[in-house]
Amino acid sequence: MNHRTADQSGRAVTRRSLLGGAALMGGVLAAGGAGVVLPRRASAAAGPRIYDRAAWHARPPSSPVTVLKHGPDHIVVHHTASANSKDYSLDHALRLSRDIQDLHMDRRGWFDIGEQLTISRGGYVMEGRHRSLETIGAGLLVEGAQTKGENTHTIGIENEGLYDTVTPPDALLDSLVATMAWLCGSYGLDPHAAIVGHRDYNATDCPGELLYGMLPELRDRVAAAMGQRAESRTHQRLPHRDGPNPRSHRAYDHGPAFP
Repeated sequence: MNHRTADQSGRAVTRRSLLGGAALMGGVLAAGGAGVVLPRRASAAAGPRIYDRAAWHARPPSSPVTVLKHGPDHIVVHHTASANSKDYSLDHALRLSRDIQDLHMDRRGWFDIGEQLTISRGGYVMEGRHRSLETIGAGLLVEGAQTKGENTHTIGIENEGLYDTVTPPDALLDSLVATMAWLCGSYGLDPHAAIVGHRDYNATDCPGELLYGMLPELRDRVAAAMGQRAESRTHQRLPHRDGPNPRSHRAYDHGPAFP
């Protein structure tokens, strides 16, 4: 996939021009454009194109975010439980992030969008919670609101769609693999141990029966992208504490997330 970033004027921003015009501060790429590609550490896979909060015109958080002095030990895969849109455009992807933020802030009463990263069905990757890209680049974690009781040690990726009876488009899966390989490399994580589904922690169907069933394959794909040996093996399901599964299929509201 070869998505290009775009600044607020709509101009395409290439990786070369972005790196050439940016300053590296504390290991984080600082750039004024709306599309940001963070530099990778020596052990990390090449990062995906990521559209930062300026690109999707995010609202500012109503309270300061909490930056934890450590990175995550697990990557939590979610689905948005929203319609499986056939609009694979960048405009749709940026609107998706705005819609999720509006729901999280206006209806749930949170101070910002809950997840750190969002991937559209067209394969576009967007920054979620304020300062997510900055903290990933520094090997730290901004506390999200995406997995109830586990937000202080996990980072969450929302994948657009509902995946109980259908699998995600290839564009989404390719971006998910690239994103998780980048995160595992950035944080020094073993993909076979670190990548889990939301249902591993909480009583929810998220990320959908079929996407959840693909996690062993996705772990192997992430390992391969990092130059590691694939290890197809049974992943031990984590115990959750939330009682019966509520089977929530409301858009962007797929089960326990906060606190």
